Amino acid sequence: METQRLHPGSSHGTTLVESDRIQTSHSQSAYSAAYGYATDRVQEFWDRLRGKGRRKVGWGESLKNIATSSVLNLFIIFIPLAWVSHWEMVKWGHDTTFALCFLGIIPLECIFDWGGEQMALYLGKDLGDLLIITLNNAVEAVLAIILLASCDLRLLQSTVVGVVILHLLLIPGTAFLVGGYNIRQQTLHPHHSELNHSLLMIGVLATLLPTAFFAALDRGVSVATAGAAETVSAVVNDTTRGQILKMSRGMAVMLLVVYIASRIYLHNPPGENNALTVPHDAPIELHHEEKHLLEEEPLVNPWACMILLVITVGLMAVTAEFLVESIDEVREKSGIQTEWFGLILLPIVSFSADGAVAILFFFQSIYDHFTNREILVPSMLARGRAIDLSIQFTLWWMPVLVLLGWWTDKPMHLLFDYLEVALLLGSCFLVNYVTADSKTNWVEGLIMVVFYLMIALVTWFYPGQPEAGFMLECKGTVAEAIARGPEGNIDIAISNATALLARAL
Repeated sequence: METQRLHPGSSHGTTLVESDRIQTSHSQSAYSAAYGYATDRVQEFWDRLRGKGRRKVGWGESLKNIATSSVLNLFIIFIPLAWVSHWEMVKWGHDTTFALCFLGIIPLECIFDWGGEQMALYLGKDLGDLLIITLNNAVEAVLAIILLASCDLRLLQSTVVGVVILHLLLIPGTAFLVGGYNIRQQTLHPHHSELNHSLLMIGVLATLLPTAFFAALDRGVSVATAGAAETVSAVVNDTTRGQILKMSRGMAVMLLVVYIASRIYLHNPPGENNALTVPHDAPIELHHEEKHLLEEEPLVNPWACMILLVITVGLMAVTAEFLVESIDEVREKSGIQTEWFGLILLPIVSFSADGAVAILFFFQSIYDHFTNREILVPSMLARGRAIDLSIQFTLWWMPVLVLLGWWTDKPMHLLFDYLEVALLLGSCFLVNYVTADSKTNWVEGLIMVVFYLMIALVTWFYPGQPEAGFMLECKGTVAEAIARGPEGNIDIAISNATALLARAL
């Protein structure tokens, strides 16, 4: 073989040289075809993003449609009132500030929904769905980051669990209940449902492992819950917390890898030329949805929509920060348990817009039923993306919070309260059972809502696990937190709220 290559004058040598040239030519052709395809796809994406081929929507029309996109936009008046209440907190009070911030976030969440739906017309189904999911998680993500910055890690953990449970039970349960009461069953995308089961389980199991590790180390030595501890467990200390922090940070990186890999699989499935497109073998409903996105006329131009979303994120960040700063005082005055405050009340902020839409749709559907009109389910209820929101929060935002805490020297880890882990597992199992056959009905929606109400009832009386609070001590060592006891931690929270008030004044 080598001799023939050295003597190209022979017939066999010529054949090999020609073969190499043909293979090189084929490789270059394949590369050119792939490059040309990629170039065409980029141009196609850019043309679609600019709205080429669609009716041009002017800036005036865009602003008008933004203002009239939802009746909930009237609640925007509460945002400047909430800001004034924050700076005049001595006169207005923490309760007023909290309530106004709560109401002010409702229209912002609604704008996220509407703006995401409009951008999906310009981005396509794959990127559009990812953007909508990310925007719908923006409220909780902003709240979580602010809680992390203020070092209220106990409330942060309970809020993370509450957000996941809310997206697993209450939001999809409401969607299935309201959207399916007049039809026999609703069909979910089977491909996504099967993958969601696995993604959901790995995210929940990531919180189980550190908790099981901590429980296995405990030899039954009790941790004192009084201010002056008489006995200190050999498990609840800085050494154990350091080990849990290390394993939490490693697991956070692994969860991020899983989430990124899942997005690549969904948005670029196996096969040729499948990136950011609906595969040819996909269910017919997906092709219809993509066709609908291509044919529907947008109500706003893409640049106005992008500016709208950026401004909304800024307003959300400021309003959420003011809400968090008023939490401690409201919690002290109301006597609400920290667990219930984080598991139920704060996550409800993100559901307030959808809840208001559900209530309005309920009364409208009754009116339409008696007047024999067609009942149209609002898009934010019919989409049923809430389970995807839980997956993104457990596989993306929760690991990001752990790594962000590492970067800012905050001991945020994946050791959660025992009851919180049990609630996550129970919610995950119920959702997997409900969506196992990729079909739902209004009774299953009712079951999910009722289970969420059961959780709300139980956590109303739950004071929280003291050991979990000690291991999240942010101002000193674990031993100092045990010496102070839970009441000492409350005193620190009150002093922090006082400092924030003094800075505001």
